[in-house]
Amino acid sequence: MLNVESGLNDGLALPFVLIFLATAANRDTDFGGIAIELVAGLALGVAIPAAIALAWRLKVLTAEPRLQALGPLAVAVILYATCHLTHANPYLAAFAAGATLATMDRVSAEHFEHFGDLLSETTKFAALLVFGALITPERLSHLSVGDWAVAVVAIVLVRPAAMMLSLVRTPLPARERSVAAWFGPKGFASVVYGLLALQAGIPAGEHVFDLVAITIALSIVLHSSTDVPVAKALRIEPPDNLPTGRPEKLPQKESS
Repeated sequence: MLNVESGLNDGLALPFVLIFLATAANRDTDFGGIAIELVAGLALGVAIPAAIALAWRLKVLTAEPRLQALGPLAVAVILYATCHLTHANPYLAAFAAGATLATMDRVSAEHFEHFGDLLSETTKFAALLVFGALITPERLSHLSVGDWAVAVVAIVLVRPAAMMLSLVRTPLPARERSVAAWFGPKGFASVVYGLLALQAGIPAGEHVFDLVAITIALSIVLHSSTDVPVAKALRIEPPDNLPTGRPEKLPQKESS
């Protein structure tokens, strides 16, 4: 549920981020240009994967089974290159492409799922590593108490309140609503938006980036340190197939 919620919010928030950045930079907001960029991203995100998925159904283009997991990755490379050449929005194109492939080619999506999870986490880690490298003591030393309060309020009050409001008429129990509200912040989309603000050339761009940075840092610390206690409180058992870190004992052969 949180993955779906985060995915929808990331795409829906992007137009507003672009408009607000243009306004903060004292530039005339080109709503037509933004609309074309977003619509083009969605269109390419549907058209390119759909065309490739249909082509894969031809016998002459079938892939070797062990390499089928690389198919969606190739689609992503082609899609990103096309968006770069046409100035379409690659962010929305990626969301649309994922939904299109999962709908039109479930076999490819199933082959890609495990590899895609590992690739996604690796790229997220790389992006967070770069983002974290920009968070230095020199950047954070000038932040005031009010700046830190903004981060705390965003994590403790604003996001949980918005999540609880969206779950008002759902059948989820109160405890599960509270957990969803607490673990709602994901952080990765905020990294992208924070870097957009930093590169936009707005007067307070660095300050905005610093606020985003400390909010994400606090979110990582708070949420990663409370997930296990919350899971135990809800009596959620971990999957049985998790590695234990102990060497497996080989079954002994029965003596004849």
